[in-house]
Amino acid sequence: MAQSFQVDDPRTFDVEALINTHLEFARCETPLCHVFALSAEKLATEDIVLYSCRDNDLLLAIGALRKIDDYHFEIKSMHTARAARGQGVGRRMLQYLIDTAKNCGTTRVSLETGTSGGFYAARCLYEKSGFEVCAPFGNYSASPDNVCMTLLL
Repeated sequence: MAQSFQVDDPRTFDVEALINTHLEFARCETPLCHVFALSAEKLATEDIVLYSCRDNDLLLAIGALRKIDDYHFEIKSMHTARAARGQGVGRRMLQYLIDTAKNCGTTRVSLETGTSGGFYAARCLYEKSGFEVCAPFGNYSASPDNVCMTLLL
């Protein structure tokens, strides 16, 4: 695969469809009061940049970075299309987001993810990439349905 990463508009048809798949998954796995996945409209804000991974025009994955402050970014809405799973696309997207944050001068990247079985593969990916469980950050609070993780760069 000739994969490329680029800034993308969350409201683009295929990107919005993958965002909606991500939202649906989160809502099926987690009580609604603890779902923090964002809609395409909420991802299209000044403090968030959404990236896509494509093979030519075929969308493989998405992931976003939210700037918390100059030294702390949050990973949001990372999701790999079902047809692209098991090929390392998610791992490459995560590394791309980490590298992008690092190139912006940040020293910490954090994320929030679910604790149900459906999020197991994601949590394993984050742990293998060096993320560690941390106290809730930003507007998150402690919950049995969510875990916050961070990586110091």
